[in-house]
Amino acid sequence: MALTRRWFWLLLLPALTCVQGALRSWPQDLKVHLNQQSSFNLSLTESLPDGRSAIVTIDVQHPDLLSASPSNFSIAAGDSQGDWVISVKGLGAGHSTVSANVTPSDITDFSQAFVRVTIEKSDALYHVSAVVGWIYFLAWSVSFYPQIYTNYKRKSVVGLNFDYLSLNIVGFLMYSLFNCCLYWIPEVENEYFDRYPKGLNPVQINDIFFSLHAVFATAVTIGQCFIYETGNQRVSTTARIIHGIFAVFILISLILSCVKTIHWLDFLYYCSYVKLSITLIKYVPQAYYNYRRKSTVGWSIGNIFLDCTGGVLSMLQMILNAYNYDDWESIFGDPTKFGLGFFSVAFDVFFIIQHYVLYRHSDEKVIDLNGRI
Repeated sequence: MALTRRWFWLLLLPALTCVQGALRSWPQDLKVHLNQQSSFNLSLTESLPDGRSAIVTIDVQHPDLLSASPSNFSIAAGDSQGDWVISVKGLGAGHSTVSANVTPSDITDFSQAFVRVTIEKSDALYHVSAVVGWIYFLAWSVSFYPQIYTNYKRKSVVGLNFDYLSLNIVGFLMYSLFNCCLYWIPEVENEYFDRYPKGLNPVQINDIFFSLHAVFATAVTIGQCFIYETGNQRVSTTARIIHGIFAVFILISLILSCVKTIHWLDFLYYCSYVKLSITLIKYVPQAYYNYRRKSTVGWSIGNIFLDCTGGVLSMLQMILNAYNYDDWESIFGDPTKFGLGFFSVAFDVFFIIQHYVLYRHSDEKVIDLNGRI
């Protein structure tokens, strides 16, 4: 089956390119275990121009992590479409790129002759990491519904801070915009690959599902605010100012994109920065609201447990991957994702303390709709 699939792709490659004599690799993503070998194929989709030959040199990005054999080979003038097997061996855990360089460089297109290689210490850790990833994805996806059920059961949204809701919906809208555009709009995806020619699209289908589902669930919660008891709650002036700043920032970025001052990819990155900023501040209004009321009544603790579970497992997955690929720089060199996860978990712990320690004796019957005792 594997052999049949390989020849299927080799036969299909000429139909995918209109470049004369293109040299391409297959597959372009390869996983290698530490101290073990694997291989990929370099394929010449069309013969070289008459009377011309070429030397192909294999370049390894991190030779201390990966070795490749053979290191070079020749393509003779009379060679027709060819297929060369390149063996690689994992020397150290991490990530590397193996590229083919052709001399003379004008004889063929070799821009797609590269392979992204992941060298891992343990295949078991890889599978554990994948399972952990799906569990925290499920926990975060389900975490919206305890609050929705609590609102429905009480027929009231008193206790749920409107600033938190407004920040949440804007954050997930920005996140959805980033994911959907980068995944579904070819022009934007091409901009990404032009900037990172050997990179992978960072958006996967589960990212799209999560972000769109988060917008839907948050919108349902906001809809409950229009049909259930709300007391005198409203979006605060401070939150309105924050939303205004975000709106001006996004509007300016959108205009700059429309007049081609910046790329659309940059605009999407700016949208993601808004999401990151909101993640840092969105829990503050709810924590302060609980403090002012001296109660967590109306704020679902089930939501907090699921969110905390997702945050802890997210950080655990990052640690597992950092160990398995010897890539601690992904945590300590660029701590944004890990720091945001830690920040969210810290707030979840604070909410749990509010619910079970500080305000455990609060009674909904003695709290009016304004949150006063």
